Amino acid sequence: MTLEIRPVSAADHAAWLPLWQGYLDFYRSELPAATSAVTWQRFLDPGEPMHAALAWQDDRAVGLVHFIYHRSCWTVGDYCYLQDLYVGAGLRGAGIGRRLIEYVYQAAQTAGASRVHWLTHESNTDAMQLYERIAERSGFIQYRKLF
Repeated sequence: MTLEIRPVSAADHAAWLPLWQGYLDFYRSELPAATSAVTWQRFLDPGEPMHAALAWQDDRAVGLVHFIYHRSCWTVGDYCYLQDLYVGAGLRGAGIGRRLIEYVYQAAQTAGASRVHWLTHESNTDAMQLYERIAERSGFIQYRKLF
């Protein structure tokens, strides 16, 4: 089985949406449909710093990754925030997540970014086993206030 990772196109919405919903379900989250629609449109807008790619296996989307470029006061090059990573149930552990992260690494290097960073929930121990092999923990703890 060949795995291909490529940026999303307008024609990919029907393949992306169930993976996006699976990701939200994984984290027991809900979003208004309008928020997901705006997010999708941002991926398609070349003026936006938001990007998305799908992993395809046998003409079926099996994983997604979303990433955002942003400025930093600490470097000249942008940072790349890997915001969302999801591999469909039953397909995890086969290297798809790693390939999606490596796709972001390559895109970030090509774009001149200084780093790729991301967060995960402390309960996501399976994914953390991969993250520990391909990145370094920053030691920072996230704080936030929702509005």
